[in-house]
Parts: sequence; C-alpha cells; structure tokens
Amino acid sequence: MSNSFFGDAFSGRGGSASGWPMSNIAEAMDQLRSAFEKGVGSGSAPRMNRGDVRTAVLTLLLERPMHGYQIIQLIEERSGGSWKPSAGSVYPTLQLLADEGLIEAQEADGRKTYSLTEAGIAEAEAAAERGAPWESSSSARRESPRMTALPKAGLDLAQAAAQVARTGSSAQVDEAVAVLEDARRRLYSILAQS
Repeated sequence: MSNSFFGDAFSGRGGSASGWPMSNIAEAMDQLRSAFEKGVGSGSAPRMNRGDVRTAVLTLLLERPMHGYQIIQLIEERSGGSWKPSAGSVYPTLQLLADEGLIEAQEADGRKTYSLTEAGIAEAEAAAERGAPWESSSSARRESPRMTALPKAGLDLAQAAAQVARTGSSAQVDEAVAVLEDARRRLYSILAQS
C-alpha cells in the first residue's frame, strides 16, 4: 500500500508486528483528515464568489457593529467551517466600504469597530435580501456526500486500521492490510465505472 495515505506503516518495514511505527500511522491519519478537511479533488469544497466577502461583511454589520476578527469568526461559524476568509480579504474590504461611505470605524482600546452608515444600511438590507453567502456554502456542504459521509467513513476506516496496528497480532495486521488493499482497488473501480 505504498504511496497511499498509510505508506509503509502496515507493510512491516520500519517496525515489527509488536512495535509498529505509530508515528507513520499518526501521520497518515493527519494527512487523511487534512485532505478531507481541505476537500479532496477539484470542486469538492464550495468556492466563494467574487464579492462574497463584501456581502458577508455588510450582512453581519447589519446585525451590530463589530471588529474585523469578529467578522472572520462569524463567517466561519455561520458557514459551518467551510469558509473562513483571510484577514487579507476582510480588512481591505472594510477599508473599501469605509472609502465608499458605507461603514465607519470607531477606535477604542486600540481596536477598530465598524458600523454601517445610513447608506450602508440600505446597501446591507439589499444584500441581505439576496441571501448571505455562507447560506449557499453551508447548504452545499450539508447536501454533498463528498463533504459529509465520505470523509467520516474514511476517518472511521483510518481509526480502525490504526487500532489494528496498535493491538493486533501479526496475522491480524496482515489480514487488515489485505482488506485495505481490496478496499482501495474497489474504490478505484467505482471511479472507473463512470
């Protein structure tokens, strides 16, 4: 199973049946988890459109004044973790909205808090009618098996494999390797059918 997430962790190289290289297994689990969190393959994670940061900022500021970090946190929270804009996109957007006269900043304790102007309220209400950008992101995430059932099944499988590596006998480990290799082949055959 080399060149896969598990590398040589189960092949017997780098350790004996009683002393499996757990660091390899832990690394493989981290790689698997990371791959699914980022979205494996093209198109698996919802992509935000140009202007979504602007719409999100206006929509959130319609609720109450807040600072940039709060905006970033709320977008991530409301999108179910599928979208976390960077500070490098939120703060320039805040500056642009201020330049346009849609928001104003008040500084207190070295932190800027942004609120909507009257013109900003009108713009934010229009944006809110179209729907918040995180709503389409989180609904797409909930409806996509790529973003829910498949990653969970993959992680569950990886955890079971790690448990066999930790506590199984040599024969059990060999059997687990055969099961994993068969599962890999069967997954690729599913893709070959399309």
